[in-house]
Amino acid sequence: MADGTLITLISVGVTFLFMLGVPVFLVIGYWVIGCSFVLGLTLDNMGAELLNVFNKGFALLAMPLFILTGDLINKSGIARRLSDFAYSCLGWLRGGLAMASLGACGLFAAISGSNSATTATIGSMLHPEMVKGGYDERFSAATAAAGGTVGIIIPPSIIFIVYGFLMNLPISDLFVAGIIPGALMVVGMQLACWIICRINGWGYLIPLQLNRVLKTAFGAWLGFFAIGLVLWGIYTGKFSPTEAAGVTVGFCIIAGLVSYVITNTLGLKSGKTWEEKSYAEQLVVEGFTLKQIPGITMRSAEITGILAPLIAISVVMQQILSLLGAQQVIGDFVTSMGGYYAVLFTAMVIVFFSGMVLESLPVTIILAPILAPIAASVGVDPIHFSVIFLVGASIGFITPPYGLNLYVASGVTGVPYFRLLRYTVPYLFALISVWFLVALTPDLALALLPNR
Repeated sequence: MADGTLITLISVGVTFLFMLGVPVFLVIGYWVIGCSFVLGLTLDNMGAELLNVFNKGFALLAMPLFILTGDLINKSGIARRLSDFAYSCLGWLRGGLAMASLGACGLFAAISGSNSATTATIGSMLHPEMVKGGYDERFSAATAAAGGTVGIIIPPSIIFIVYGFLMNLPISDLFVAGIIPGALMVVGMQLACWIICRINGWGYLIPLQLNRVLKTAFGAWLGFFAIGLVLWGIYTGKFSPTEAAGVTVGFCIIAGLVSYVITNTLGLKSGKTWEEKSYAEQLVVEGFTLKQIPGITMRSAEITGILAPLIAISVVMQQILSLLGAQQVIGDFVTSMGGYYAVLFTAMVIVFFSGMVLESLPVTIILAPILAPIAASVGVDPIHFSVIFLVGASIGFITPPYGLNLYVASGVTGVPYFRLLRYTVPYLFALISVWFLVALTPDLALALLPNR
């Protein structure tokens, strides 16, 4: 049997496994092993390549640290304080709580760098509150899923770290380039949310009170400090992204431990509502103990243990695709489209449809090395293209049939996956609109970068 026929059968087989729900890592791994045998490559070669990915990947050290940061701020109560602040600012609008959950996703993403962590944290906290507030439970879950898309765009971003590692681009520049597009994604989704809630009459209104806004902002000071620390360190060049991740983890651990001691020593922990709490109670988060840190770290390690092997095996997959000529075929097709905008929009279409069936990590590892050089050849700035690429990949988080955030939101809210799909449509329109705006306006990605 010809090699091409064997590889086609292997590809059909792993696609069937993927449709049955087999984890993406195993699907790619089976494909890599099968194709390696067909092409005469030894398993020693695959093992060496897997090890080589991490031997050269110092920048990837930031990934587990930012994942740990997200878990620390969730456990300490900082994430809840950020959500309270967002609601105090937007609760006077129809759909204010839902809009606040989207704003909270943006704030949480500015510390955690993970889409799934953002969806899980904000969804588990605010979905019950939204249902109590008169929102449809399906819309509430879909809102948490959509808000999580900014987790990989607003810096720090785990996927920007991977992209910069693969394409040899300054990760700090990629982080800065994601600030404005990420903020626009949040605003675009909030606008869509407001329109839907106005049509359906969802949500209870609270008055806009400057005193409440200031109190919640004061209470969320630890979160704002962590966000500012990361952005200041990276933007000014004081830290590399990996160092920034380490500094942020250290800050969150100290803040969580000190807050726990203060809360319990002064007896500030209570079941009071926000309005009933004193200024001291509003200022201090509940924190965590030394005994809880290993459990928090273990959860972060489990997530890293899922992502790291996927990165490594996807790199090997990319090499096999190159041997098969797939990169050349895709490259020739995109190049044949013509000039700047034709190539750019063709690349966007490829990323969008790939994101419908694959997670952003394999999409980035497989397609970025193919599409980025072609885009650069027609004059697209590499940093600008990275933002275009990853905004498109982030949309895939709420695009069936894969839609990772939809699965996460379904898991934390208990709303079945297929019942969420209808309510993601307005958010998809909003995100795609922002995506094209970013693609057509390079300054949205490059304006904050020095020397650009």
